[in-house]
Amino acid sequence: MKTSVFGAVHLGYLVIETQRFSDWARFGTDAIGMHRDDLGSGVMRFRLDDQECRFLLRRGPAEDVVATGWHIDDHASFEQIEARIRAHGVPVVRGSAEEAELRGVERLLRFPGPKGITQEIYTTPLKSAEPLLMVSSGWVTGDAGLGHVAITSTKPERLRGYFDTVFDARLTDFIDETISGVKLKVRFLRVNERHHSIAVAAVRGLPIDPVRTRVQHLNIQADSLDDLARSYQRVHELGFDMALSVGQHTNDKELSYYARTPSGFEWEVGWNPIVVDESTWEPATHQGISIWGHTPVGQTIIDKLDQFRLGARSLTRPEKTVPALSGAPGPGRRR
Repeated sequence: MKTSVFGAVHLGYLVIETQRFSDWARFGTDAIGMHRDDLGSGVMRFRLDDQECRFLLRRGPAEDVVATGWHIDDHASFEQIEARIRAHGVPVVRGSAEEAELRGVERLLRFPGPKGITQEIYTTPLKSAEPLLMVSSGWVTGDAGLGHVAITSTKPERLRGYFDTVFDARLTDFIDETISGVKLKVRFLRVNERHHSIAVAAVRGLPIDPVRTRVQHLNIQADSLDDLARSYQRVHELGFDMALSVGQHTNDKELSYYARTPSGFEWEVGWNPIVVDESTWEPATHQGISIWGHTPVGQTIIDKLDQFRLGARSLTRPEKTVPALSGAPGPGRRR
């Protein structure tokens, strides 16, 4: 019988490829309020806590998230995940000492992931002795991990199967939403006590993907409501685009806003989401993403037309999947 690694997996860091280093420096440090370390002309890191790296930015053309790093609690779970991937015939590459050092981790492995986002696992995050220098008072990480990543997909069942196969991800709930006449279904997956570490959104009835980037948004959790409000104000004052105003989600009850990053995907800053109680939780379907708020900011009809153009273009562009790791979820697990 397969031993579950659920609970031993935590979203640890993200790797972003960009040419817009000066914009990202202002966005991450001055607007969002993270600690920044400049490691040279082509490398920059952001910290949220005592771990050396939560976001690694490297110079390149993608303007997107290119890798997701998962902290695995112990060597036994790490080796079990590695064995699963190899057993399915999927290549696993050991990260070099230099790559591990840039990410501030030990024992680094990488393997292919959905939508071309490389998945990386590691066992030990390195701690920094340098004090945090940031305008925010703090961020919530710990056992719940960094936050979450949201992905749009034309093949949501394959993403659901992938994260079940690799990490024993559990379905937390669904949201049904209609935006500009387009019906969406969003699946929320958890790998620990955080309500979700992965969200997968799909257009119902149409195999289109209206988002240019591999991720639609990523999320980090503010330590206080005051931190949330002040970062929202800084994003406005510094001239960065706001995607959605402050609002509250229906499912995890998180209060949040969405800013647009220099690379084009969105960055959600949230506060006070519920924590899942594994002994009582049952998946449910919620109608609408928000109880209140989260209204589009400055969106024009041109922006909406551009989204539909991107969606139409995705019909001719096959979505990258990893079929060998995207099988059916385990017994009793809903899609």
